[in-house]
Amino acid sequence: MSDAQPEHGDVLDFPLSRRGDVLPEECTWLREKQPVARVHTLTGDSAWLVSSYALAKQVLEDERFSLKDTANAGVPRQYALTIPPEVVNNMGNINSAGLRSAVMRSLNPRADGLQEWLRGAADELIDALLAEGPPADLRAGFADPFSAALHCKVIGVPFADWRRLMSGLDIAFMTSREPFEGSALNWYKDLGYMVEQLNVPEGQRSGLLSKLAALREDPESAHLTDEMLATVAVSLFGAGTVSTSAFLVLAVLALLQRPELIGYLRAHPERIGRAVDELLRWNLSIGDGLPRLAMDDVRLGEVLVKQGDLVLVLVEGANFDPEVFADPERLDLDRASNPHLSFGAGRHFCPASALGRAHAEIALTALVERLPELRPAVPAEQLVWRTGFIKRLPERLPVAW
Repeated sequence: MSDAQPEHGDVLDFPLSRRGDVLPEECTWLREKQPVARVHTLTGDSAWLVSSYALAKQVLEDERFSLKDTANAGVPRQYALTIPPEVVNNMGNINSAGLRSAVMRSLNPRADGLQEWLRGAADELIDALLAEGPPADLRAGFADPFSAALHCKVIGVPFADWRRLMSGLDIAFMTSREPFEGSALNWYKDLGYMVEQLNVPEGQRSGLLSKLAALREDPESAHLTDEMLATVAVSLFGAGTVSTSAFLVLAVLALLQRPELIGYLRAHPERIGRAVDELLRWNLSIGDGLPRLAMDDVRLGEVLVKQGDLVLVLVEGANFDPEVFADPERLDLDRASNPHLSFGAGRHFCPASALGRAHAEIALTALVERLPELRPAVPAEQLVWRTGFIKRLPERLPVAW
């Protein structure tokens, strides 16, 4: 869209800007003038875009707004499905299949030795960067493999396979106007891989896959097929790795643009938890709205949303709302109150939020301790931002130190 601000009654094209280092200029106008605005999605469908904190939280917590039903045939979409419809409600599938306890145990960041193992993995990756010398791509050399390492460990697959698994995510999380052949091929390729890992000899299993394999011996779980169990593993690896990596890349980018904050974190390591929450609030990696389908007529502010309407929650609108966050456009690593919506809210609040926070705290602590002179190696204008993807993400993040 042009630099001019939209007018009342305009129907915006969504998603907004793909840059992840600059708040889209439409956000403030939308929140102040049209907090529930009509937009056209990538598929050409109509949807309501919700951009204030209060209304975003209402949508996420009101069970009349459904996530699983966004996968139904014939409903409006923000982009074509590139995964089987049942995966959209993966956590619902986990609950109904009785798998939730196994999954939640695997996502526990306090599992014996996990955090020490993660710090070791971070140090090994930084050792490799130091040996290679600057400039280096922090995304390819640190954020992607560190996020993959966590999820390979948690799920129980060999870290040696991380590159092929990550390459699958480049297709799995594409956003497209229409379905495309490669998406189904990609899904079943990764599903087949997880089925193979599920069936390695018992003594070689670990992580979530070990717990899922054991469920097959329980008579109450006789209805669970290998494909159902593998779907859980594929979904959690995909959603977890792409989210943690994209967040970490943009968190580091935000710090690179404010080098005094790197010094602050190095001087105050005890503040890392609060800093990560602020970076989560600030982060623009969620490139599209969080989708919900209205299952009834529901009033949102001044708008009556009708049953069957698609509603999209604009997370950066909510997270920069001055009604909730004082001076929201200031990155304040010591912000005390921070009820951001970056992990969602309500029934679909991210089940791996604690694990994600631990991952980020360990990664950022290792980087600021060992690379205190970390700085951008190219001007911000030279970063290439990915299009047609569920996350705002630079293709590379060149750094020096």
